[in-house]
Amino acid sequence: MTIKDTPEEWEVRATATPFVGNKTSVRTDDVVMPDGSVARRDYQVHPGSVAVLALDDQDRAVVLRQYRHPVHHKLWEIPAGLLDVPGENPLHAAQRELYEEAHVKAEDWRVLTDVYTTPGGCSEAVRIFLARDLSEAEGERFEVEDEEADMELARVPVGDLVRGVLAGELHNNCLVVGVLSLVAARGGDGLDALRPAEAPWPARPFES
Repeated sequence: MTIKDTPEEWEVRATATPFVGNKTSVRTDDVVMPDGSVARRDYQVHPGSVAVLALDDQDRAVVLRQYRHPVHHKLWEIPAGLLDVPGENPLHAAQRELYEEAHVKAEDWRVLTDVYTTPGGCSEAVRIFLARDLSEAEGERFEVEDEEADMELARVPVGDLVRGVLAGELHNNCLVVGVLSLVAARGGDGLDALRPAEAPWPARPFES
């Protein structure tokens, strides 16, 4: 048996959008189940996101600490952001987020992994990149606002992050998935075997 996710569309008898926000919305679909019954499913419609596990030459990851109101926590995270433009190249978005949040640029980019963050209730798809060969970005720093105005920035050894994840001390989805994927890749075929930075992404198709 091949263990691989596959696309599939079940029949939708009716749909509505009871809420539309600035970036996301809520959709209600009446979905036909395998036995012919119809079940109502509510979910958040999300444009998609990118995240960056950026490693320096001392094997430290660029992380930031930011307040997240829905969970009432300050979380340590890796740089990340929304795909604001439909069809936007995720690599370009990731490079922008790394510049804006950490004022860093990278020469070596790979796809680390692709995930659906909460597929039972949200359509968000995230592509997590591995960025290496870091240097400070040129030009003015991006002007922050709202929660980002209180953001802290640090470089933390990968081993410390792994320990924090397994100890239940670090909870951000992209940080957890990114760090553990990095460790798995190193223990497998190596980082140079990771997919290229512009590998196809069926969840969020884009133009190069």
